[in-house]
Amino acid sequence: MHCLFSPPLLCALPDKNPQMEMLFSAVLGEVITRSINFFIRKCSKLKAQDVEDRLCMILLRAQVILDESMGWQITNQAMLQQLDMLRYAMYQGCYTLDTFKHQSHNEDAEDQVLGQFLSLFKVNSLKYFCASSRKTEILEQMQKMLDNLSSMILDVESVVIFLTSYRPLYRQPYSTHLLLSNCMFGRQMEAELTIKFLLQTQPHNSEELEVLPIVGPGKVGKSTLVAHVCKDERVHNHFSEIFFVRSHELIDDKLATFREGCATKHQHRVSDSKRDGRLLVIVELIGDLNQDAWNRFYFVSKQFLPTGSKIIVTSRSEKIARFGTTRVLTLKYLPQEAYWYFFKALTFGSMDPKLHPRHVHVAMEIAETLSGSFASANGTACFLRDNFDIQFWCKVLAFLRASIQRHVFRFGGHPSDVLNKNRPACLQRMGEASEDFLIYGGRECLSQEEVPKIRQHDVIFGSVKPHGKFEVLVWRSQIPPYYSYVNTCEIRELKTIGAKRKRSMKT
Repeated sequence: MHCLFSPPLLCALPDKNPQMEMLFSAVLGEVITRSINFFIRKCSKLKAQDVEDRLCMILLRAQVILDESMGWQITNQAMLQQLDMLRYAMYQGCYTLDTFKHQSHNEDAEDQVLGQFLSLFKVNSLKYFCASSRKTEILEQMQKMLDNLSSMILDVESVVIFLTSYRPLYRQPYSTHLLLSNCMFGRQMEAELTIKFLLQTQPHNSEELEVLPIVGPGKVGKSTLVAHVCKDERVHNHFSEIFFVRSHELIDDKLATFREGCATKHQHRVSDSKRDGRLLVIVELIGDLNQDAWNRFYFVSKQFLPTGSKIIVTSRSEKIARFGTTRVLTLKYLPQEAYWYFFKALTFGSMDPKLHPRHVHVAMEIAETLSGSFASANGTACFLRDNFDIQFWCKVLAFLRASIQRHVFRFGGHPSDVLNKNRPACLQRMGEASEDFLIYGGRECLSQEEVPKIRQHDVIFGSVKPHGKFEVLVWRSQIPPYYSYVNTCEIRELKTIGAKRKRSMKT
């Protein structure tokens, strides 16, 4: 039998050593596998680069349209829905493009050791094939994104023509990171639905007091949505007064004060433009509210609120849907693609991410550990931007992964999920494995209230180490309602095994 390869060493293998023959067969197979794959990738690089360039251009075009649309006060629901679909498609495209670059960066590093013979003994060919298959899959996704975005932009071209028919929103020009940190991100559709509910007039013979329930998990943005809606000029001009009521104020001794306040506001109508004296009541529920307490509050509101008044009630519990007279508005955490777009813009600020590809890859991994939290995104982005060092970022990523895996193993959930269920989360401080960092939950402070000077990230990742129980500042919001988020924490020293052995020896 003739050998397919010319080197005589490969043709003259002795039959007496089957182990050596198997070893050379494995090495030869690996060489062929990687060589073929290497040349295929080299030949397909032109196509991949072409798709990447075209996707970059179409994403830029989509961003121009969306940035322009944010400058106009659009009220048409169908147009808003079309722009919302384009916005989400752009987030998906950016996420897929960054994922592809991340995969390509890793494979380029592998190509540098392709010619080293000894490395073939350490490479798992199955893993290598999986990586190549993953890259091909991402490339196909990029092509689908490109086709989808191209089609959507063609459909939206007519929408751009109609933008000038709406009222412009005058504001100072912002770069992306300043705009995102000073606006409500990803809730344009929900805001317009809420405003439509508030401005909708009831029939004159209707005696029903309309109620809109808004439901969502903790820190998802319910209070932020309501604050932006109340700040809107259309809502501001439609109601003569806006009441904010907490759940503890719905008990009987507080209802009398609320009733007197409503009656007083109804009697003192402030202007002819608000001659109907309509009032808007915002109820923020903490926990569940029983049906009897709600019925008493609704009866008092219906009795003393002027015709045309409205109620918005917010809660984490889906049970409040039964209190509404209209369909419940449910807020969810952002999809990972939109969350990455938000986190990336805040983290890099005025810097160009394209100039820092390694930082982008690490930031993408860090974003996946944050569980979609706005507070975590803002706090972590600020902290990383202040410590712009790739080695430090890698340490932060490794620490977050290990800490979250440890928490899931011990308590069965992500720290954010545990905190949302009003249970304490148990983390660690970076470089301090002998300590437990307990977070018992937090509170929201108004802008005029005094807040702690110690930041939570400085305790977890820095050298700041308070003693006993203490409060930390998680994040200070720059948008209405301008809350400062504060957590109560504690650092506990863990008992070491060595200390236990010493004690047992003494006894």
